[in-house]
Formats: sequence, structure tokens, C-alpha cells
Amino acid sequence: MSSFPNRAQPALEFVPPAYSPLLRSVMSLMMPGWTSLQTEVAEIESHNVETLAKIYNEFRSAKARVLIAFRHPSPIDPYVMSHLLWRALPQTARRMGLRLGKTHSHFIYDRGIPLWAGGYVSWIFSRLGGVPIQRGKLDLLALRTARELFLNGEFPLAAAPEGGNNGHNEIISPLEPGIAQLAFWCVEDLLAARRDESVVIVPVGIQYQYLEDPWTQLEALIAELELESGIGAPNTATSLSLRQMFGSSADNCREEDVPVLCDRTDLYGRLYRLAEHLLSLMEGYYQEFYGIVLEANHESEESANAVLGHRLHTLMDEALRVTEKYFSVRPKGSVIDRCRKLEQAGWDRIFRENTLNLSAVELGLANRVAEEANLRLWHMRLVESFVAVTGCYVKENPTADRFAETTLLLRDMTLKIKRQPETRPRLGKQKAIVTVGEPIDVGSRLTDYRQKRRKAISQLTEDLQTKMESLIISS
Repeated sequence: MSSFPNRAQPALEFVPPAYSPLLRSVMSLMMPGWTSLQTEVAEIESHNVETLAKIYNEFRSAKARVLIAFRHPSPIDPYVMSHLLWRALPQTARRMGLRLGKTHSHFIYDRGIPLWAGGYVSWIFSRLGGVPIQRGKLDLLALRTARELFLNGEFPLAAAPEGGNNGHNEIISPLEPGIAQLAFWCVEDLLAARRDESVVIVPVGIQYQYLEDPWTQLEALIAELELESGIGAPNTATSLSLRQMFGSSADNCREEDVPVLCDRTDLYGRLYRLAEHLLSLMEGYYQEFYGIVLEANHESEESANAVLGHRLHTLMDEALRVTEKYFSVRPKGSVIDRCRKLEQAGWDRIFRENTLNLSAVELGLANRVAEEANLRLWHMRLVESFVAVTGCYVKENPTADRFAETTLLLRDMTLKIKRQPETRPRLGKQKAIVTVGEPIDVGSRLTDYRQKRRKAISQLTEDLQTKMESLIISS
């Protein structure tokens, strides 16, 4: 994985989509092997693909324009989407007697991905029909391109309305309104062109489950994090205190889990203890070096988990304020909105219009500005990783999958602090589950949109969120 640039760079160029049928065919052949090599996904289970096949058939028949809104819990979601579109969809269509031709989609992706994944990604994404967008500003060129592809593209358009992955299989981050706006624009564009196609949004759920619960690997990973954070494994007195605080984990274990999970130390108590310790370290860091005052509420009647969640979100707010103060950005909007604005503020200082014409001294100063901007963005990256963390996620349903998601987020945090590459340990083989939801007809909402645009966009976004949440399969 490439590191993010910390020296002044030329301005980011827009990379226009240049779809290559040849590359799509080659990638389709390579993807199963590449998925096996690059991920722990050993199985992909698809549900309700028939609905997507019918929608694609309507698209091919010039009866509908289609936007696929897919969940984004993990960086490996593109592997799952490629399986859905390149394998599961054509296989299902053949069983249904439908001739769809080459099944593919244009897609919107974050312009920042090639900055950390490698520049070659821009070349690949462009030739697969991708549209890069800078999330923290009004990227008019990207929006115009996406709007044109939605209206006239050879394939449906796909996008992740969460904007980024949140590391949670069973929590969906608040959706960004851009998907709804694109859909309403398409309805208006079709009317202006005197075309009678419908406009539909197809929600697609993605989540991952371990084929075998990785309790042994998780206990080893927690032990490693305990050692690195300086607290070590809990002693007998600490273990007893944790059991008294949360109750024995045996109360929540399935019978087959008891020998691994419930023997000796309650693993959940250890996870909570680790999270609380790391949170305390970060609170102390911001209080000592940034002058932040964090009020302790020792008389709270909330549960320990709720208090932990409250402390986390208070710290996240203050961490963002540190970066907002540096970049002179107003703290406005949701946590995700604030992260996007800060990301763009940092990019504006790293990616400059005039780097090629700077003198050596001017370039040296520009490099210092870029380096400091990159350092300040570290606070935002830390917050971004925990945007969906509630403090109660594991306690509500202490499955191995939820344990793994939370433990891996804590590991990512420690790696960010240590400024090490965020490589994920392989805890075990997984099954990916992709579920196609029922489409949302956007054209029927046009009257509401014309009367009150913001309200109509908000309502469509809310309805899409509800649809996507309904696709979550509880483990």
C-alpha cells in the first residue's frame, strides 16, 4: 500500500472514464483468483439476484435508468460487487431466459483511493468506467460526468451512499444525499430529452461472516494489543472486577463457544478494558498537548458501555476541532461532513496549481506546508475510523464477527498512532453475503422534489437508508 503524499504535489487531475471492454473481460477472468489472493473471502453468497436481472433487462430495453446503491462495510467490497455483476447476475439471467449481454456498471469512486492504493488504480478504474470524485468539495466536473453517465451511459451507475467504509457489517453509516440528488437530476434530464424511461435506485447489501468463529485468533490479537498499549493481560483481581461489571460471558455464549470464549477470562471484559485504556490515553494526549478540557461525568446513570460511547464521541468532536482550528474550517454538519471538509482543506495545501513554477526555496516552503497539512489530517483519519462506533455494538450481540470488527478497529487505531501501515491480520476465511433489495422508483417523487427539493432529497435518502438496513442479516 502506498503512503499518502506529504510533499507538495501538482493539482489532482480529473481522470475521465474510458471504458475498455477488453479490460473488463480480462478482469472478469482474473477476479476469482485475485479475490482469493488478496482477501479472506472463500465464499460469496448472493440473494435476490433475480430482481437485479429484471432491472438490467429493463435497462437494456431502454425502459429504465438504474443506479445501484451498495453498502460499503469494507475496502474489499469491490471484489464482491464484481462477483455480483460479472458472475452471479449473468448466471441468474441465463436461468431466467434473459439476454443481458455483458453485465457491468459505471461507478463513482473516491479520488483519494489511488493516492494510498497506488497510481495504477486510476488507470484501471478509468478503463472500467469509473468516475473519480473529490468528496470534500463541489466537484462539478465529476458530478457532470456522473450525471451524463446516469442519463446516457452504456451501463447502470453504481455508488456507495455511505461515502466510505465504516468497518461494521451490521451498522450503516448515515447516507450522503448525493445519490438522491443524482436520481432526481436523471428524472429531470429524461423529461427534458422527452424520454419515458423510469429512474430506479437498487439497494444492495454487503456483509461478511467468518466461516469458523476465530475466537483463538481474537484472543491472541487482544493479548497483542494489551501488550502494545502497556496494560498487559488482566490479573485475577482485574478479571473478577470485569466479570462483576459485565456479567460472565457464559451468559451470552453458545454451547460450542464455551471452551474457547468463556474459560478463565471474559474476552468481552478484556476488549472493553483495552478500549477504555486506549480512550484514556487519547484523552490525556489531547488534554496535555492541545489544551482540550474533557469533563468527566462520574455520576452518570448510564451503563459503562454507554459512557464509553459518549466519551468516544466527545473526544472525536474535540479531535476534529483541533484540525478545524488549524485549517480555519467551521465545525458544521455531521462528523462525516466535517471529515470531508477537512480532507479537502488538507488536499488544497498538498495538491497545488503552481508547483512546477516554484523556485527551489518556494518549493521547500510548499513542502513544509504539505507535510504539516498531512500531519494535521491524522486527527481526522483517526476520527473517520470510528465514525460508526457506538460503544454497545459488541455487548448487544457478542458474536465473533462483531468482536472481530471492533478489535480490528482498535488495531487500526494503534497502527495509526504508531504510524505503521494499516495491514489487517487474517483471522480466518470469510463468507461474503450480497443481497439485492427491491428498487425505489424515483420518478413518482418528482412532484415532491419540485415543490421542496431539500425535503424530497432528504426523504429519498432516508427511505434508501431504511431499505439498506432491512438487508442486514444478523449473525
